[in-house]
Amino acid sequence: MAEKVRINASGVKVEPLNTKIEHETKGTSYMGLGDYGMIYVGNNGFEFYDDRNPKNYIQLPWREVDVIIASIMFGGKWIPRFAVRTKKNGTYTFAAHDPKALLRACREHIPADHIIKSLSFFQVLRAAIKNFPNIIKNLPNTIKNIGKKKK
Repeated sequence: MAEKVRINASGVKVEPLNTKIEHETKGTSYMGLGDYGMIYVGNNGFEFYDDRNPKNYIQLPWREVDVIIASIMFGGKWIPRFAVRTKKNGTYTFAAHDPKALLRACREHIPADHIIKSLSFFQVLRAAIKNFPNIIKNLPNTIKNIGKKKK
């Protein structure tokens, strides 16, 4: 069941994106400091509404969602956070009370190959070590261009 129209702090009505809510859970948005609120997955998109500040809300239609990146630990037993990367507006990071159920609900609208695991700490470290010779090779050009303005 969709929520009623919300009125934010500036008096502007916020129309919910979804007409049918398929999954709702408590969650945290990591846009700046952590904002606590409710996460809704529905027929038209992914929504986050802050509990304390009605101005803080995020509405992401499914057509704009490119990839959902899940941070998976202990062989899938714990998902501390996940990120929703959009086609135009960047990446939004969230944590949820029940992330497995939330990601299953998202899988109904996003193809399964667009829900991916993030790299582990050791995979990031390995990639940095592998890329280290290229960094050293490009270091003289980088130092030369430090004071120059980009055109």
